Amino acid sequence: MSKKGNNNVAGVLAGLLAGAAAGVVLGMLYAPEEGTETRKKIKTKASDLKDQAVDQYGKVSEKAKEQYQDVSNKVKDQYGNISSQFKETADKVVTSVKDGYDKYKDQAIAKTTEVVKDVENELDGLKS
Repeated sequence: MSKKGNNNVAGVLAGLLAGAAAGVVLGMLYAPEEGTETRKKIKTKASDLKDQAVDQYGKVSEKAKEQYQDVSNKVKDQYGNISSQFKETADKVVTSVKDGYDKYKDQAIAKTTEVVKDVENELDGLKS
């Protein structure tokens, strides 16, 4: 036989075995007395699997909540740090602007006073 023929035989055998297995399972499920017992076992196993799934969901859910709390706390801390840095920087800018204003205000007053004195001297010189 060729390789193609061997592959077909293997496929047929696999199909027969799968069909036989399905038949055995269906026979067990629908057999009068023993099938009832089998269905109880299957129902119990399904219930156990459901309980395991619920437990796993609870564990995953709890872990997700913990991770959320961790991330949330880190974000809050970072926000606090950024907020305080911003406030410090804003305070420095305000102080710098006030200092600059006071410095230039004093210089403007001094120059204005000098100009007023110069004008008064010139006026006094014209009167004489």
